[in-house]
Amino acid sequence: MNSNIFPLLASLDLAEADGLTPILQGMSEEQQTQFMSIYMSKRRDPVLILICTLAGFVCFAGLQRFITDRIGLGLLYFFTGGFLLIGTIIDLFRYKSIARTYNEKIAYQTASILSNFN
Repeated sequence: MNSNIFPLLASLDLAEADGLTPILQGMSEEQQTQFMSIYMSKRRDPVLILICTLAGFVCFAGLQRFITDRIGLGLLYFFTGGFLLIGTIIDLFRYKSIARTYNEKIAYQTASILSNFN
């Protein structure tokens, strides 16, 4: 594994880093560096999801769904006030899994793009 990406992997939580390891195993060092630079620019931090969920209580319900590319659900949250705040409360407890799901999707998309170009 490329030693240049170890600091980037160290900045992630353990579950996320473990999920990326199998993807990185089949790549060359150059591909690993490209993958990590693209992935780190597109991933969403769980704290950002938490902050956006908390913003749903004050002004904009569904913001956490918009930033994770769940536009339809974001619109539904927006027009129903976060399902009358029940959905927003549930998302408050699930913010880490929302971020993990989005980040896994981005990781596989990025790996697919890199494998098609090389």
